[in-house]
Amino acid sequence: MAKSPKKPGAGNLTQLGTATPVPASPEEAKLERVPNPHADTNYVARFTVPEFTSICPVTGQPDFAHLVIDYVPGKWLVESKSLKLYLQSFRNHGAFHEDCTVAIGKRLASLLAPKWIRIGGYWYPRGGIPIDVFWQKGKLPAGVWAPDQGVASYRGRG
Repeated sequence: MAKSPKKPGAGNLTQLGTATPVPASPEEAKLERVPNPHADTNYVARFTVPEFTSICPVTGQPDFAHLVIDYVPGKWLVESKSLKLYLQSFRNHGAFHEDCTVAIGKRLASLLAPKWIRIGGYWYPRGGIPIDVFWQKGKLPAGVWAPDQGVASYRGRG
């Protein structure tokens, strides 16, 4: 029986198709990328993470967020399993909301060199105060549709 051909970039992937434990920390997590088959086309790719968790570095209590990551790829796409494992590595990581959100955006920007990237971190209230954090790099290319992130501002019982 003939083997099926490898997908572009599949030779560099170390986590896809294998049982991979969740990394102990974001620093240990390995984000991977694959070639963008439509690098000549501007489009937005979106990852929505409705159950992101990290740990408050002061109290040790869990913090929860809804993350939305949008980017216009250049030559590279993030491999989604590696992204999932990277984001899961924050579960036991102590950092403030701002640090988590911006660090994720910067790490993806460094790995992918996208034409444009933004991340919205919509954090659930702790102590009665929700904290929303927004970061972006680059300028959205002309003519590209970047929809609203679709996460309503926190209204409490409003």
